[in-house]
Amino acid sequence: MANEHLIDDCIFCKIIRGEIPSHKIAETDKAYSFLDINPISEGHALVIPKYHGEFFHQVPDDYLADILPLARKVALAIGLDEGQYNLLQNNGPMAHQVVPHVHFHIIPKPNKEEGLIVGWPMKEANQDNLKQLLGRIKEKL
Repeated sequence: MANEHLIDDCIFCKIIRGEIPSHKIAETDKAYSFLDINPISEGHALVIPKYHGEFFHQVPDDYLADILPLARKVALAIGLDEGQYNLLQNNGPMAHQVVPHVHFHIIPKPNKEEGLIVGWPMKEANQDNLKQLLGRIKEKL
């Protein structure tokens, strides 16, 4: 496996290189999945690209394309085909990203008390402002 897209001082890069042990579930040429060592519910797993990028938009498309199929396989292997769960990816410390290497959490939600607990403070949106925002976004696509 080539490690040219990994860095020396990243815990997830070290896991990919085998320098730090993990409870590996599965891996592909471009992604790696393992159990979270601080789970918030049983079966909490991570899927990471074998490319060091701190933010989602920094990871090349071919690595990203490999992550979701692996995440689906891992979710099914965990036994979530009939359960509820979260697939979570955070970008930056204010968004609750602790390890600065892109990673996706697969978090089983067996009941209201276990798993991810999320508040969603919705705001009322002005339709004219949404149309202006949509225009700015589409200009950059």
